[in-house]
Amino acid sequence: MNFHAFRKVFLEFTCFTSHQVYAWYPDFDKNNLSRWVKKGFLIKLRNGFYSFPEYLNQAGVSLYLANRIYRPSYISLHSALSFYGLIPEAVVRITSVSSLKTANFENLFGDFSYQTIKPDLMFGYDQKPYLNGLTLNIAKPEKAILDMLYLYPFYDSAKELEALRLDEEIMLEMINITTLNTYMSNFRSRALDSRVQLLIKTYGL
Repeated sequence: MNFHAFRKVFLEFTCFTSHQVYAWYPDFDKNNLSRWVKKGFLIKLRNGFYSFPEYLNQAGVSLYLANRIYRPSYISLHSALSFYGLIPEAVVRITSVSSLKTANFENLFGDFSYQTIKPDLMFGYDQKPYLNGLTLNIAKPEKAILDMLYLYPFYDSAKELEALRLDEEIMLEMINITTLNTYMSNFRSRALDSRVQLLIKTYGL
């Protein structure tokens, strides 16, 4: 089949897989995908996952792609904190957590990092309406903080926590201490409890 006909069907998907292609076209020649990637008609996100270069200039699409190319997962850690304005810097690496093994992918849309957590810790995230009717799985602010303190235990001193430069005004507005403590109890980690209490003291929550 020609690329124009293919594009007409799959462009609206934003991200699609080779399995979806074969579901639509059982006789599809898989060599077409490699050929179209080489020509710049498609962008390979990881093995079996593709998008179109038209989306490269669409702000925020990389966060949506992060959800799609490694599932189950949700945006968390520094990317979620940046999304909510809790840290001042834009985050170059898109950080997510997943119950699957730790993984990293690089493509034209960015650098995608996935940290492993236990399946019973895959909670505390919302499915938010996002771009053009799409949805985004992203940690609630409280869960993003807990994921970070749990997965990065070096945040164990006031100096390290201050280096995050969390916005105190936004924290006071967004962070619900009851929710934070409820979520924290599910981790069943004394070390995490200590780091959370230190964070609360450091930022005056």
